[in-house]
Amino acid sequence: MFITAVETACVLGLRTEECLDALRERRGGLALSSNLPGAGFDSLPVGALPSRELVKGRRYGSASNAAVKVAAAAIRRAGWTPEQIRETWLFGASSRGNAGEILGVNAWRRPLRKFSASNTMHCEIPAAVSIELGMRGPWQMISNGCSSGLDALGMAWMAVASGVAPRALVVAVDLPLIDALLQDFQDTGLLSTTGVNDPFSLQTSGFFPAEAAVAVTLERDAAGLCRLEHYSANSDAYDTLMIPDDGGGIESCVRTALQSGAPDKVVAICPHATGTLNHARVEPPALLRALDGRQVPLLPLKPQTGHTLGASGLLDVALLAACMADHWLPATLPGLTPPACGLPLIESPLHLSAGDRVVKLASGMGGHNAAVSLRVV
Repeated sequence: MFITAVETACVLGLRTEECLDALRERRGGLALSSNLPGAGFDSLPVGALPSRELVKGRRYGSASNAAVKVAAAAIRRAGWTPEQIRETWLFGASSRGNAGEILGVNAWRRPLRKFSASNTMHCEIPAAVSIELGMRGPWQMISNGCSSGLDALGMAWMAVASGVAPRALVVAVDLPLIDALLQDFQDTGLLSTTGVNDPFSLQTSGFFPAEAAVAVTLERDAAGLCRLEHYSANSDAYDTLMIPDDGGGIESCVRTALQSGAPDKVVAICPHATGTLNHARVEPPALLRALDGRQVPLLPLKPQTGHTLGASGLLDVALLAACMADHWLPATLPGLTPPACGLPLIESPLHLSAGDRVVKLASGMGGHNAAVSLRVV
């Protein structure tokens, strides 16, 4: 199974190439936003898209508009024919969907009231993609919190690997920079209160919200950016907000992904690393146990992209796949603190060889964990 094309849009850029340039330069994009004056959010660094063009459109909600545009770009990169597009299975993902439309924030830009009901549905995201691109295969909508994108990728992997789907498109979008939504995160204690952008430091205090839209194409027996080897998932069955102190769900989920191929070929793990203190304390030791003590370096990407909620897992995979196609991995943002458990960070760009493996982890609110294994071709 191969990831054959990706398109990414986030604070680092509106195209994959722009995002990769930022990774090469070890440059982050988080900044204060004058568009968030309420409830003290003007002092919170966030990751806004560089332009609002991606979310504009009269027929659909803002997240749906972004999904259509990145999906079309990914398909162009994949070179699919009209017949291949028609047969494609589609998987959408988002934690908060068209939250702006649901909360009435974007009512000003949608004068056509007949679309009001559809714009408040999470599933409008894949519906809009199927309509605009002419996809006749079934579409599904996954909303598993911050693991949504990675779970959607996993569902697509199972559908294509089983032979049921001829190919798949996975699209994930989240646009959380809305005062009411940020207030909910603040009330829950999840937003950063100190501005420390260092997810494994014990001074970290929460995450930095950000926008993103990403699309990935999956195909069997095709030349691709990288091979998608395996998907695993489980649940903590513990708490709606916190990871249990033993990190058992994370350990088990990652261990399954590691053992889907040669464990000694795993050269990096891209962790969830939200920036909450709970994650800083629990996630790294769980990863170390899953690795049976091997000192595999970590590559947290949220310090550069911000936390894009349900889009974050697929965004990381897309960026990793694009790098792996050129046989390299970026270094982390300068100045980050390695985890207290001893796992190192990737401090300089890492050269990759055919067969090298990378594992990506995501954890969703409510205690759901997902992991995928990627291999260099």
